[in-house]
Amino acid sequence: MNYVVVSSIGAVFMGFMVLFVRMKAAKKPTNVKKIILPPFFMSSGALMYFIPEFRLTSMEVLEAVILGMLFSILLIKTSKFEIRDQDIYLKRSKAFIFILVGLLVVRLVLKSILSSTIDIGQLSGMFFLLAFSMIVPWRVSMYRSYMKLYRELQSTKSKH
Repeated sequence: MNYVVVSSIGAVFMGFMVLFVRMKAAKKPTNVKKIILPPFFMSSGALMYFIPEFRLTSMEVLEAVILGMLFSILLIKTSKFEIRDQDIYLKRSKAFIFILVGLLVVRLVLKSILSSTIDIGQLSGMFFLLAFSMIVPWRVSMYRSYMKLYRELQSTKSKH
């Protein structure tokens, strides 16, 4: 089976896992660890760049980072927190599901188009960097929003 097909099936599976985790997470209060740990766990994937087949040119790095940061705007816009029962929860967003599926479709289309001109190793490196460049600004934004509500919650608790 072709690498592009196998990796695309993996991407679809991971996309559905993210949706499942996101829906489940909205039912429980969140905390700083749940916000900042995913990028740290994901960062271990950068070890792929030690293997020459995955290394990128400066232009490929720039393209992946810019596209990832642009995609992160959509995730940032659909990730809001609220205070419920003296805890902070991630609000459910119907748009998040559509945006995540849309980003997955765009990724699959780009992968199928680019796989004919870019080596599969470099393409993998580009899509990892795109994903990482998307998750980091998103999680930084989530952290800032969370901390704003956390301070608000702490100040209301100290008044009582």
